[in-house]
Amino acid sequence: MTTPNPVLQQYQAIAAISNEMADAALDNHWERLVDLGQRYRAAVDVLREMGELTEADRNARRELLNAILRNDARIRELAHPELRRLRMLLGTMKRQQAVLQAYCSPVIYKEE
Repeated sequence: MTTPNPVLQQYQAIAAISNEMADAALDNHWERLVDLGQRYRAAVDVLREMGELTEADRNARRELLNAILRNDARIRELAHPELRRLRMLLGTMKRQQAVLQAYCSPVIYKEE
């Protein structure tokens, strides 16, 4: 039995992380998604330092890349409504802050 190429093993690890990320997004576990995103970036950084693949391994890599891209599309689709909701919340908070600053700022009296 042949030992899998370490580069291909790293692609497999990245695909597994991206699958976990998609599951976290599906379950609305956004903090977990962020944590997994950090693991994903670290795994990609490791991959950048690794060697080349054989022709046979390139075909296997293609399948893994397709899986990673499918997961990425799924995560974006699931995250989009949450990002929109957060943008609305931030906009509301900024408006509230502006109102508070306008109406609740301390009044400084000058003595005559």
